[in-house]
Amino acid sequence: METVKLECNEHLAVVTLNRPESLNAFNYDMLLELSRTVDLLKSSPEVRVIIFKGAGEKSFSVGADLKERKTLTEHEVKRNVQIIGDVFLAIETLSQPTISAISGYAFGGGMELALACDFRFAADHSIIGLTETSLAIIPGAGGTQRLPRIIGETRALELILTAKKLTAFEAETYGVILKAIKKECLMEEVQEFAFEILKNGPIAVQQAKYSIKAGMNTDLLSGLEIERRAYENTIPTEDRIEALQAFSEKRKPIFKGK
Repeated sequence: METVKLECNEHLAVVTLNRPESLNAFNYDMLLELSRTVDLLKSSPEVRVIIFKGAGEKSFSVGADLKERKTLTEHEVKRNVQIIGDVFLAIETLSQPTISAISGYAFGGGMELALACDFRFAADHSIIGLTETSLAIIPGAGGTQRLPRIIGETRALELILTAKKLTAFEAETYGVILKAIKKECLMEEVQEFAFEILKNGPIAVQQAKYSIKAGMNTDLLSGLEIERRAYENTIPTEDRIEALQAFSEKRKPIFKGK
């Protein structure tokens, strides 16, 4: 059985974590398959937005497969932690905008995958959290670094040190997710959001994402220089000329990503 499924349609890719019988927990094989999928997406000129979801409605992912983890040596545990961290960093640094569509549980590594995405939406029945300290470990795939950057240090300390689990509506209040959505409407609304991005110039979208991400990790003056260079990358594009032409002709532009 495929542990990760990839579907592409109209420049939109949907990556599905596909171990529903294990609540989409990450075992070693699944991590390798996810890594290969992300590498494929990274090099795809056609894919412009990526959605990550879990198979079924019970779970986005509950994180590491603890049944497998019990059988691993310390060396193998370190190997898995290294791989999952590398995969999530690769997701975070994709040039395309990324969205996690959370339905059900998102704990530990599952939540860390969501945090590596640019946007997070959750079905209203979802329960999420970085629960590792309850297992006498800590978030090891970016959770201690990404969560405070998203919601602030104090809130992140609260959630991680208490291993607190949040409902979808609580997660929205905390700023962990962008919006809580009725379960039956989750993918429809997430795809609508994706298409709002897709209708814009793809090179401009990627350059804007890069400018924000890179600028957030530096001082203002350096960030403004990053922005200027990113803007300059859009000037020679065919899409920019098409946008001006479409404006003068009072029609919607047709962007080609060139």
